[in-house]
Amino acid sequence: MIGIGEAFSPRYAQARQKFLQACVSAGLTVEPHAHPGKGQGGEELSMDVALDGAADAERLLIVSSACHGAEGHCGSGVQVFALHDAEWREKARAQGVAVLYVHALNPHGFSYGRRVTQEKVDLNRNFVDFSKPLPVNEPYAKLHPLLVPDTWPPTPENQAAIEKWIGKHGADAYQEAITSGQYQFEDGLFFGGKAQTWSNKTLRGVLRRHAASARRLAWIDLHTGLGPNGLGERIFACRDDKAAYARANAWWGTPAAPVTSIYDGSSSAALLRGLMWDTAHQECPQAEYTGIALEYGTLPMLEVLAALRADHWLHKHPEAPADLANGIRARMREAFYTDTDAWRGQVVSQARQAMFQAVDGLSG
Repeated sequence: MIGIGEAFSPRYAQARQKFLQACVSAGLTVEPHAHPGKGQGGEELSMDVALDGAADAERLLIVSSACHGAEGHCGSGVQVFALHDAEWREKARAQGVAVLYVHALNPHGFSYGRRVTQEKVDLNRNFVDFSKPLPVNEPYAKLHPLLVPDTWPPTPENQAAIEKWIGKHGADAYQEAITSGQYQFEDGLFFGGKAQTWSNKTLRGVLRRHAASARRLAWIDLHTGLGPNGLGERIFACRDDKAAYARANAWWGTPAAPVTSIYDGSSSAALLRGLMWDTAHQECPQAEYTGIALEYGTLPMLEVLAALRADHWLHKHPEAPADLANGIRARMREAFYTDTDAWRGQVVSQARQAMFQAVDGLSG
């Protein structure tokens, strides 16, 4: 067992080394999927996969991190701690549940402190059918010129225009317009892409390789950036299916804190499109699938969106003064990772509980 703080890392390269070392300590073989690019410090990038359990297990739990790269500090810490957690590993083994750890779904974003992939795509909006006409997000199209302005910090006029839009339509509509996903503006926020990204294709191969034998499949995908600081909201991550939602609530919900859903408006997340978990249905049709996104709060929603706006502005303006650029990067870190022992403790304790519950659910 290691201390909770030891499981977390301030940079991708360190997080990867901790994950690889934890796998060695656990006696697990790591399957690396080398990314075509290099990291911010010139390091190798990889989506690393480790299976703890039988390759042909009929009950499989996936625990994944860094779908949104900047959120990887949280998810990696959970995975590293779990690999050192003898009680947890024995729990899964005793109940015949194999655990598939997918470390750094988006290693580029993790290394560079960005939410997006190297293709400038929000991976969790990239799972649409690109053979069909792409969705059109009209509210976002109207907001786009305001969201990524010519100057940063925004002018008073820009801020006033956004406040006017929110005053007219409401903060929830503002969040949904921006975050639900858009496919027209490559330099914009929550851009879902024009084709499958490297991470999308690689993940599909991982699922085909490791989940083909699963008859019951669970997935906990670790995220940050929405909700009260330190609270891990359990967001239903399946198709809009009543039976699956009932299972998710039976496994992870309580009367005081049921599993929330984007379909009925109970979640802090808006109704989204192009979501990653749809691959479970597409690549593992033989399995009964039940999943959640475990979403940990950091800063208030409008502050998180402001950090993302600044990040997108910065990557359109690499000539920005160093002080301004460093401030934007620091704010991005704060938007997706609260660097305190208290927050890290909350993250691990809630994730650990959800993992134990998933094993019980799969075994029931």
